[in-house]
This record gives sequence, structure tokens and C-alpha cells, in this order.
Amino acid sequence: MTDIVVHPLRRPLTGGVPVPSDKSIGHRALLFGALANGVSRIRGFSRGEDNVSTARAMAAMGAEITDVSETELSVKGTGLFGLREPEGPLDCGNSGTTMRLLAGLLAAQPFKTTLIGDETLCRRPMMRVVGPLRARGAIIEGKPHPSKADNVTAPLVIGPLPEGTHLGELEYESPVASAQVKSAILLSGLYAHGVTRFREPSLSRDHTERMLLAMGAPLRTVGPVVELDPAGWKGVLEPIDVDIPGDVSAAAFLLVAAAISEGSRVTVRGVGTNPTRTGVLEILRDMGAGLEIVARGEQGGEPVAEITAWHTPLRAGRVGGEIVPRAIDEIPIVCALAARAEGETVITDAEELRVKESDRIATMAVVLRAFGVDCDERPDGLAIRGQKGALRPAEVDSKGDHRIAMTAAVLALHASGPTRIKDCDCIATSFPRFVGTLRALGAEIDVPA
Repeated sequence: MTDIVVHPLRRPLTGGVPVPSDKSIGHRALLFGALANGVSRIRGFSRGEDNVSTARAMAAMGAEITDVSETELSVKGTGLFGLREPEGPLDCGNSGTTMRLLAGLLAAQPFKTTLIGDETLCRRPMMRVVGPLRARGAIIEGKPHPSKADNVTAPLVIGPLPEGTHLGELEYESPVASAQVKSAILLSGLYAHGVTRFREPSLSRDHTERMLLAMGAPLRTVGPVVELDPAGWKGVLEPIDVDIPGDVSAAAFLLVAAAISEGSRVTVRGVGTNPTRTGVLEILRDMGAGLEIVARGEQGGEPVAEITAWHTPLRAGRVGGEIVPRAIDEIPIVCALAARAEGETVITDAEELRVKESDRIATMAVVLRAFGVDCDERPDGLAIRGQKGALRPAEVDSKGDHRIAMTAAVLALHASGPTRIKDCDCIATSFPRFVGTLRALGAEIDVPA
């Protein structure tokens, strides 16, 4: 396991940098391209470990994925009904998105498949996907969850559907806004006999809907309701040609680092600004950060922009309600923003964070306190009192969670001495060049041998 040592900032963070391509879009481009009739081209592929897990799984089921260049792939699809049984279990690594989307896809297949993952993924509850898929006829068995009696986790054993049977129609009202659950159900709906109708409390990220519509799927959306009706559809997905924009979730770490560091000004180029993903930008503005967003057109049907953040005095805020699903992956770095704002910031409606790569509410409370930041852990969030002056140097355990590790690194820039962050290999799942990017902006980070 790799540790990093982050030193206090000696000068402001300055410069313009790219970020990895959006891994949420990358997952879907790979998966839907593998189901298309023809060859899809995917440009801007970042090769983060999560996306690589999806690529390997689809290749194991017959898709031909070819490297065109370091950042471009071609995907020759099998067609919707052309997947073959893999030779062994499909390893999803650390990627919950890979496992949950594949569960929806594999629920309709005439062969049995086992989904496995690393130790962290195998602790994550899966019933929110397994339950509605079973309700439409899927055969899925999981391992009993160690602490949740009514839940299951990986390994998941899926299928096969008995010969001559199909998945049925489904009308499902999700108790939480979740793009992963929505996408899994829509994938199963491509194969179902009958309508799939999914409703969520507020609109989660809509990359799946945008991509499926572009490929000719019989989909329609009205706010937080999406309906897929295969009646009369020929069951053909057209290949896609997509440029993946930069990941706003990755950009958030750099933008917050600039916002909390005196004299700093950082520009991130080519960032996707899909409105279902930009909650963190609204939070930055609401808390007083300097922020400029310059639209740069579209890539792959997604709006993109150049975003610049700079330091100004920050004020505490309240983060809750509909903004949380649009910033769910960024809440850890929002905690770092709150740690340097004047007053008490309260984060609510974020219980979804309990079932991420780590329990991010509990883990962030530990991290904040390690740096000397006063906070209260709540069932659905945190109350954080901003800390003036230098933070306390700390030794932080990432718990194998990439967003915890990167948030700790940003906080460590404001400590009075060096901070060691343990188990940082996980950062490669989403931002392989994170350390190098921070160094390019002026941070001093060591990677001990």
C-alpha cells in the first residue's frame, strides 16, 4: 500500500490543468458501446481503474475493445442479444458502478454470471439494485451482509433466466435518487417484455438517458421520471461516437484547493457541466468562493466549460435537499471547504454516503478531527465548524476510499507540518495523476519508497 506525505503550502496554487475524463460517462460509453450493432469510438478515455474494470468485463463477454491511442478506444459491439457467457467471474475491482450496472444487464441473460470485487466493494450493500431486479423476475443471489440483516453484498450470482422466460414490466419508485439504480433498471428494461417506469425523489445524473436516447432506445423522460417502452422497437442500439468530457468530480478537488488557499487561482479545462452533476459548483458559489465558468460548447452531447476558482473569504452554508444528489460524490471535498469557512456548515440528506467505498460520513468526521477541525457526525450528514489558522498535522487512513484520500491531501496543504495519508493506491480508481497535478500547481507531496 502506498502512502503519501503532503507538506504545508509554501506558495499559492496557480495554473491551468486538465482532469481525467468523466468516469460515469466512461462506464456507460463502454457498456452501451459493447451492446451496439457496429463499432463505437470513445475518445478521452482516462484509464482509471474503475473504467478499466468495466472494459474488462465487457471484453470477457465478447465485445472487441481496441486501443486506438492512449486516450481513444474502439468498441465493436455484440448487439443487444449477442453477449456470451464469460469463462469465469467478472471482477469489478473497486467499482460499485460497474457491479450495479452489470447486475441490470446480466439479469436478462440466458447464462449464469458471478460478479466479484475487492474487499471494499464486497462490503457494500447491493439490495437497492437486487430488490427491484428480482421484482421483475431476475434470479440473483448474494452473500448476506455482515451488519444489515435484510441486505446482500458481493459475490452476486446472477441468472440464468429459465428457458422461454423473460423479465417482466416494472414500475419502481426509488426511495433515493440514484443514477446507479436507475441505470441498472433501464438496462434490464432493454430486454424486458413490458414497460419499465422509474421514478426518483429528485433527478440524479442523467448520462444513461442521454446516451441511450442518442443510440435509438425507446426512452422518454419527464423530470425525475423515465420510461422505457420496447413495444415495436427492433432491439437495436446504434453505435456511438463520443468525446468524454473532464470529470467535474475530479475537478472539485482542485477547485476547492484553490478556494481555501490564500492567493491561489486554478483553472480546470474541458470539464463536463451536466446540470445533474454541478451541485458542487453551486455550493462553492453559495459559500463565497471566487468562481468563473466559461462555456465551451458540448462534447458527446454533454455541456463542457473552463472553470476557474480563486481564494476569497468563505462563509458557512447549509447543504441539503435536492442539491445533494447533484453533488453526492463531492461531499467529502465540500467538508474541506467547510473546514476553512467562517461559521458552522451543516450537511444533511446525505445518508447515501454511508454506503459508498467507505462510510464517508463517519470517515470524514475522523479525518476532520485528526486535523483539529471541530465537527459533529449526524445520521445523514455532518455539522462542521470552520477552523481559522493552521490545521494540525495528521496521520490519516484513507480506508481505501479515493475521495477520502484526496480530500485529506487538500486539507493537509493547510496543516502546520507534514501529514501522512495511508493507503493511497485507491486514488488511481478515479484520478491516477492526482499527485502530479497538485505538484504542477505548486503543492509539495512526497511518495515514500
